[in-house]
Amino acid sequence: MENIDGVKRKQKPFLGQKAPVGYVPGLGRGATGFTTRSDIGPARDISDPTDDRHAAPGERTVGDQLRKQLLEGKLKIDQRRTDSDEEDLNDTNFDEFNGYMNINLFRGSTYDKDDKEADEIYESIDSKMDERRKIYREKKEQEMLQKYRDERPKIQEQFSDLKRELKGVSHDEWINIPEVGDGRNRKQRGFGRYDKETPIPDSLINMQRNLTQITNTLDKNVQGGTATSLTGELDMERLGKARNQIMDVKLKQVSDSVSGQTVVDPTGYLTDMQSMLPSYNGDIQDVRKARLLLKSVRETNPKQPQAWIGSARLEEVVGRLAEARVLIMQGTDKCPKSEDVWLEASRLAPADQAKKIFAAAVAEIPNSVRIWCAAANLEKEKKAKRRVYQKALENIPNAVRLWKAAVELEEIDDAKELLTRAVECCPSSAELWLALAKLETYDNARKVLNKARATIPTDKSIWITAAKLEEANGKSERCAIVIKRALEALRANAVELTREEWIKEAEKSEKAGAPATAQAIINAIIGEGIEEEDRKHIWMTDADECIANQSIHCARAIYAYALDEFKNKKSIWLRAAFLEKQYGTKESYDNMLERAVKACPREEKLWLMGAKSKWQQGDIRSARGILEQAFESNQQSEEIWLAAVKLESENNELLRARQILARARTSASSPRVMMKSAKLEWCLGELENAISLLDEGLAKYSKFDKLWMMKGTIFLQMKDAHAARKAFAKGIEHCKDSKPLWILLADLEEGEGNPVKARSVLERARLKNPASPELWKRAIELEKRVSGNEIADRLLSRAMQECAASGSLWAEAIECASRPARKTKSIDALKKCEHDPQVLLAVARMFWSERRINKAREWFKKCTKIDPDFGDGWAFRRRFEDAHGTEAQLQEVTISCAKAEPKHGERWCKISKDINNWRLKTADILPLVADRCPITF
Repeated sequence: MENIDGVKRKQKPFLGQKAPVGYVPGLGRGATGFTTRSDIGPARDISDPTDDRHAAPGERTVGDQLRKQLLEGKLKIDQRRTDSDEEDLNDTNFDEFNGYMNINLFRGSTYDKDDKEADEIYESIDSKMDERRKIYREKKEQEMLQKYRDERPKIQEQFSDLKRELKGVSHDEWINIPEVGDGRNRKQRGFGRYDKETPIPDSLINMQRNLTQITNTLDKNVQGGTATSLTGELDMERLGKARNQIMDVKLKQVSDSVSGQTVVDPTGYLTDMQSMLPSYNGDIQDVRKARLLLKSVRETNPKQPQAWIGSARLEEVVGRLAEARVLIMQGTDKCPKSEDVWLEASRLAPADQAKKIFAAAVAEIPNSVRIWCAAANLEKEKKAKRRVYQKALENIPNAVRLWKAAVELEEIDDAKELLTRAVECCPSSAELWLALAKLETYDNARKVLNKARATIPTDKSIWITAAKLEEANGKSERCAIVIKRALEALRANAVELTREEWIKEAEKSEKAGAPATAQAIINAIIGEGIEEEDRKHIWMTDADECIANQSIHCARAIYAYALDEFKNKKSIWLRAAFLEKQYGTKESYDNMLERAVKACPREEKLWLMGAKSKWQQGDIRSARGILEQAFESNQQSEEIWLAAVKLESENNELLRARQILARARTSASSPRVMMKSAKLEWCLGELENAISLLDEGLAKYSKFDKLWMMKGTIFLQMKDAHAARKAFAKGIEHCKDSKPLWILLADLEEGEGNPVKARSVLERARLKNPASPELWKRAIELEKRVSGNEIADRLLSRAMQECAASGSLWAEAIECASRPARKTKSIDALKKCEHDPQVLLAVARMFWSERRINKAREWFKKCTKIDPDFGDGWAFRRRFEDAHGTEAQLQEVTISCAKAEPKHGERWCKISKDINNWRLKTADILPLVADRCPITF
């Protein structure tokens, strides 16, 4: 077979043959067949009628054809067929929760009363089941939502603390903030992209040269005035000059040609025009709508004052002040009896017009106090104000506000006369009576107050003022009589006031400088309306509230009344003593303690407080006398014996201290007495006596771990490591839960050059005392010194898993973290243990290392405030103030630490419990510890 090009080609073997079974053309190359309407026939059945618009009459519509087929008998209707026959009730069409899809099983039934009642019952059951755990479910949802917000805070919440700090940034600091650098890499910045040079085509050079030549030629013609420049560019400088010249011409046209002077200020002309522009920046369509609405209100009800005021203020907002004044003046015509309309008109009008408006206002409303006061405030001279108030009082003589304003403008003598007239016109005003009594002498003031009580028998302020008057004139004993009569008179006139209201009045009296009146009120009402079994609790609550409000005299009166009722309640005596210690004088404190120990001789704490007070005052003899009296009432008291020992040892009476301890071991033997006896011998250098006393104590109290610790430490001081190891090991056998004993044994092994044994000791300690942060922290420190930071970090991770809420471990984690990761660690630590002093100290040290001085000082203060007993916090704070603070700040830290008397802290205890420092005070220990504190991590 030849092709068109004459080339013979071999014929395909399948051409002209029958296709095999199942063959689909194009399937091999991915083509698929499709079906058209011509393949399946028309959409309607062959017997269906057609809708032929051009058919013969009677056969055009579907209805005509169906009617014809029915008459011919070709169409039959099955009466048995119903709508349910078309519904598919197969199981595949059934859903467990929704039922049959798109099928209404109850379509043929009616909804009657029984169905309605059943629905109501089911709804009530559903609501009851929903309310059963509604509170718990809502609480759970709130907790989950709060947890979600805490874990995924918004960006603005994360930086809220930084935003608050911006208020302390000064202007110079704000100006010196460096610009944000470009953090993109060289490729992102397109580095070197614009450094490449490409030769310019010669065609561009020729074009630019031709343009230059044309421009130069045109410029010369323009200069000669023969042609106009064709460059098409605008000279903005020349346009500006032309505009200024046109403005100058317009200003000259406005000038006065007769006098030769300008009636318009050229320099302020533009400024005045700018001030006349409306200042409203909103949508003008909204203004138009509001204007139409207010106009409708005015026309509908022209006697409505608010419509006129709202219209005027709308025009004022959009800058149309003249229209606002016109509208409000129309409002005064329509509503002449409205104070608000007149006041609004005076506000919008200039000062000279406002006076005329007020004159018209008082003519319409002569009894309006607000209008008279506003008219007086418009005057600038005191004489003019007096004149206005005099006219006002002629029209309204019973207006208290006008009398008070008029009195404030007068001198003392004139004020007395005016107040005398005022109380005649306004006898029911207690304020005027009290003001008059305040200006009178003592005798006249009493007469005035007596008249006031007779006129207003239901006002308590008059009685309280009478009591303050007696106190101010040195007759404090009469305050109680006046308050008692006040209660009787008020009750007689059916005036009942609660305890809380009277206590508030007492606090006000104390703040006004009348403590005797305040105490008289408290003594008169503190026992009113309280059940007998609730008296103590309610009185203590009232005293705490008074102390919180800085009403110390009221709290002192409550305690005094409570002590009269409960003479032997030691808790009330302790509260009263602490109140005098904090807010009273030394004499009042000592007197309170003397009364307390007489009432409660068995209370050790009261005796010790009294002895300590005398000791701090330097009266050693009185302190000894108090302790001797305490011995008579509490012969078996361990605390009193030890307090006597401390008093003698601190004052170098060591022989007497030994004698007291010997008597104490005989009559009131205890583990602490044995420990103090051994410690005294240890401090004096009598190590053999100390060991013998410890052996005696251990024979009685082998479960007291501090005796074993002291014994091992004394052996270490004697350079006997073997005996010390034996003492520690034996102590661990008797006190397996004593963590300090395990730590001392591990330190001993490490000091002897056996870190493997030290590690083993700490591992055994953790097995005996699981979840112990102290043991984990000591093990981490050991690995840092022996193995390095990598192993220490692994151990820290294990420790954090076992003790997730340990502040000491979190502080260690912050210290061990790299510099970029410290902030994240600090945030996690504060979430876990927000009020732990060690975490707060670590955060403060982090800020210190970042040179954020103010922030570090704030966190050091938080640390010492949350736990004043934490000595390490005070030591680091002193080291910080020594480096960055003033002398006053350093002195403040020392004084505050001496008052707090801290006892705990790892670094603090190393110095304070050193036997060589047993005589040092807190103020002496603080600098020693601070010098050993590192500045940075």
